Amino acid sequence: MEIRQMNEQARNTNKARLLISCGDQPGIVAAVSQFLYGQGANIVESNQHSTDPEAGLFFMRVEFEIDNLHERADALKQSFSKIASEFNMDWRLSLASKRKKTAIFVSKEPHCLLELLWEYQNGDLDADIALVISNHENSKGLVESLGIPFYYIPANKDIRQEVEEKQLQLLDEYNIELIILARYMQILTPNFVSKHPHRIINIHHSFLPAFIGAKPYERAYNRGVKLIGATSHYVTNDLDEGPIIEQGVERVSHHHNAEDLKKIGRSIERSVLARAVNWHLQDRVLVHGNKTIVFN
Repeated sequence: MEIRQMNEQARNTNKARLLISCGDQPGIVAAVSQFLYGQGANIVESNQHSTDPEAGLFFMRVEFEIDNLHERADALKQSFSKIASEFNMDWRLSLASKRKKTAIFVSKEPHCLLELLWEYQNGDLDADIALVISNHENSKGLVESLGIPFYYIPANKDIRQEVEEKQLQLLDEYNIELIILARYMQILTPNFVSKHPHRIINIHHSFLPAFIGAKPYERAYNRGVKLIGATSHYVTNDLDEGPIIEQGVERVSHHHNAEDLKKIGRSIERSVLARAVNWHLQDRVLVHGNKTIVFN
């Protein structure tokens, strides 16, 4: 795993991503392209989207390669800030070789954690998994066997503030840039969420029709649903209503019992969360209000 990750980082040494959002107006793409050309950069991927060419919002993601990127990164940011000011842009430049420090929160069900760890082992998760935090101990051995620190912090609504203080301290110590709720079955407080805006990704089941509360698969089975699925989204103070990054569904029938639905649902949750996380890690997601622009 380490050798593959090192090779990937080496390939990305001179690769960067520029993410932009601003009011739509003529000349944005030309100005960005001309700037990168003038710096000797080679654009390898470019995507853009306008909510409305007339007074709408414009979003852009450009991936480019440039010699001696690490030595020139600060100068590039300073030079581009002039263009950003001209078009009143919200923007950021990220280095593809800098893997985001990531924390995974998990409870008793390990299927989403296992998927992320598998992708991490396989070199397909572009992250530095710094630690795993759980209110159950059943995943401790597996996580620590991979050399990842595991922190068992029992949690319930009666000690939520105390628990979150410990968690936030750990996140600060490890300089965490992304938090993944891999079926972490505790509600986060507004204080916790406010410290990591658009940096907490959650996964939950989603049915048509939706079933909120306990035993969703049993209730879905009793209703005779024909589609089950999962939704991955950024966490906000509105429970399970943050900007959606990715969704998946699968058709089921009367042949499936409640346990079948659970098994199928877990499979969908794993793949949907993994895709959402990877898109975030690759800087492919821009948040627009309570929606996302995903350049995948």
